[in-house]
Amino acid sequence: MDIMDVIRERHSVRQFKDTKISDEIRTQLQDEVEKLNKESGLHMQLFFDEPDCFKANKPHYGMFANCRNYLAIVGTKSPSLDETAGYYGEKAVLFAQSLGINSCWVALTHAKSQAVINPGEKLVIIVALGYGITSGSAHKTKPLQKLCSVDEEMPDWFKKGMEGAMLAPTAVNQQKFKIYYKDGKLTAKTGIGPCTKIDLGIVKCNFELASGHKFED
Repeated sequence: MDIMDVIRERHSVRQFKDTKISDEIRTQLQDEVEKLNKESGLHMQLFFDEPDCFKANKPHYGMFANCRNYLAIVGTKSPSLDETAGYYGEKAVLFAQSLGINSCWVALTHAKSQAVINPGEKLVIIVALGYGITSGSAHKTKPLQKLCSVDEEMPDWFKKGMEGAMLAPTAVNQQKFKIYYKDGKLTAKTGIGPCTKIDLGIVKCNFELASGHKFED
């Protein structure tokens, strides 16, 4: 499946079917996460058939149903950890989507996970995984012109990248990012707010996969 098809099909899903993920798909997900951990230095961990992380012991947990599988994104504390977590977490999310597994990024509305957190590490964020009751729906987006700045006629590859970036999930759909192409250099910045650095990593991942071009920073 083309990566843009995967990006377009992936939406946030919080209501899951009571269906187990097959052993074959579990193995594929584990192999991908291990590969991404080696590339990134992260300590991402997958958990299956573990409902305690999303127990309905707080009112706002009610938006989740049958959430028994998740990816815990853990890494060594550093100024770049959140962005790295977003970037490589999104690669895992899109791989899961290509296998028919729906997902939802979850920053706060979960209980204690079973993730192993070594000294010097922290749990950045969790991604709920499973077979969605629905495939979710597209989020609203800001106008293209508010999310990027180009000092020349916008290249076709940049337009493709922006399509991917605009489809990226961001916390409460805030889209506090801006992508720049100036003097042949591709850069991106984020605003201030909860999860914005994680969001920036997700956005960069989508842009690079969609455009085939890498960021300078």
